[in-house]
Amino acid sequence: MKLKIIALIFSGILMTNINLMAQNETLNERQQGIVAIAANEARGDLAGLASSIGYGLDNGLTVNQVKEILSHLYAYTGFPRSLNGLGTLQKVLDQRAADGKQTEVGPEASPIPEDFDALKVGTEVQSRLTGRPFNYAFCPAEDYYLKAHLFGDIFARDVLTWAERELATISALASIEGLAPQLGSHVAGSRNMGLKDDEIHAIPAVLAEKVGEIEAYRAAQAIAKVFGEEFAQMPPLSGTDFPKGQPNSAYARYFTGNSYLAPLKPVNLAEGEATVLPMSNVTFEHGCRNNWHIHHGARQVLICVSGEGWYQEWGKPAIKLKAGDVVDIPEGVKHWHGATKDSWFQHIATHVATGGESTNEWLEPVTDEQYAACEK
Repeated sequence: MKLKIIALIFSGILMTNINLMAQNETLNERQQGIVAIAANEARGDLAGLASSIGYGLDNGLTVNQVKEILSHLYAYTGFPRSLNGLGTLQKVLDQRAADGKQTEVGPEASPIPEDFDALKVGTEVQSRLTGRPFNYAFCPAEDYYLKAHLFGDIFARDVLTWAERELATISALASIEGLAPQLGSHVAGSRNMGLKDDEIHAIPAVLAEKVGEIEAYRAAQAIAKVFGEEFAQMPPLSGTDFPKGQPNSAYARYFTGNSYLAPLKPVNLAEGEATVLPMSNVTFEHGCRNNWHIHHGARQVLICVSGEGWYQEWGKPAIKLKAGDVVDIPEGVKHWHGATKDSWFQHIATHVATGGESTNEWLEPVTDEQYAACEK
């Protein structure tokens, strides 16, 4: 009899979760709030999280639903991120109260029956998500925690639907580097939990608008792989504290591909005061490189700050560059530098005068054959 009751409860939870999300095939503002909250929690961006929480509360999320999102995510992003998120929520609520802003608390989770079998129900929920029974035989304790606690105890809480939990999970996993396998699994499994295909495809656009380009890229890449779609997009610039700058239009004719230039100004100099060592941050898109060229009257120094690139002197093998590498280019040496085919590349460039007039002699472009030879 107890097993029948549990089965009925499980069936009811299932139908509620599937049907509630069937009403929308694109992400409404409330769902966008879930995406932004989950992603910023995972990134540890508390300022962004506070803004996202405010947006969510203003667009249909209740306090208890936001609490549930942040509590749910501890299983994916860890307790510290989850607790920091809950602390941020508390500060947002205090500020809203001080501002006289109304905030809906919303219902709490329904009580779980005393005879609720978390392991049994969790096993069924996990099997539905993955599309097949799953047993992590390598670590039985972890397997138990996943089934009984995450997919049993947590997923049984009806403050969020299963589809909403997967929406939050996908958004969080897309915001953490190195989790492509888990992200892909949840993108695929979310279709079994009530998320519509159009809703899944809408996630990257929300991430791009409300969180960041790299998070949107990871989500889009995972979605394309799950749906068997072509994906030719290159990763966006990320992991750098240096400005990208403006399109390098003045020197575009000396580059193959797109580059950007950001002059760097010492913070201690007054407006109009010149520095003795002018520096600029140069950003190269994937595959971008400058022409062969020669510096006269100066040595050029390159300080690599992000991504991967190439430096080559005429008649010598190319040298692969990464963040932290420094290149000291002698006067009069014919050379080129730029990004690898699969990565953005940034370096700071400066010149040290060696006497006489300092000029650049721009020469022929680096051919595709010369560039391809760098990889060999």
